[in-house]
Amino acid sequence: MEILVEKMLSDFERGVLSRRQLAATLAGLATTAATMPAALSAATKAAPSQKAISLNHVTVKVPNLQKTSKFYQELFGMKLAQQSETIHILSVGNSFFGIEQKPGPAGLDHFDFGLEGWDAAVMHAKLKALGLAQTPNSRGDAESFKFTDPDGFVVQVNGPEYTGHVGADAKGRKG
Repeated sequence: MEILVEKMLSDFERGVLSRRQLAATLAGLATTAATMPAALSAATKAAPSQKAISLNHVTVKVPNLQKTSKFYQELFGMKLAQQSETIHILSVGNSFFGIEQKPGPAGLDHFDFGLEGWDAAVMHAKLKALGLAQTPNSRGDAESFKFTDPDGFVVQVNGPEYTGHVGADAKGRKG
């Protein structure tokens, strides 16, 4: 907001803005700034918290699904909980580790937060307020969806009980 006020003052000093225009704009900004905390507070109280309470899972992309899955199963004693031709989900306590076969070098595909009071519509609204949206061409429904954060990481969000989806019962969805 400081930059905006400085620009308006500069415009006023150069004669681009009249005194009346400057006063009206500053009054509008002050009113908006004064009511914003109350509006945010009311929205926060009315909506579920959407606080991250678990790191639900991490999914990596690898060129050789079988090799990577076997490595983690043998090294850490993880059990294969779900599988499809291109995805393995390994149990890790109340969480899981996803491995997805994709072309290219191995890397992070996405990570997932389990949210308290999960509500997809509320989370979509929070993202929209930040200028973010659901990742195009990703699975998204009332149970779970993905978005890309400002640093380019793909983040999945859902309730803390989410267990992923692979195989025939997944109806084409990816976790």
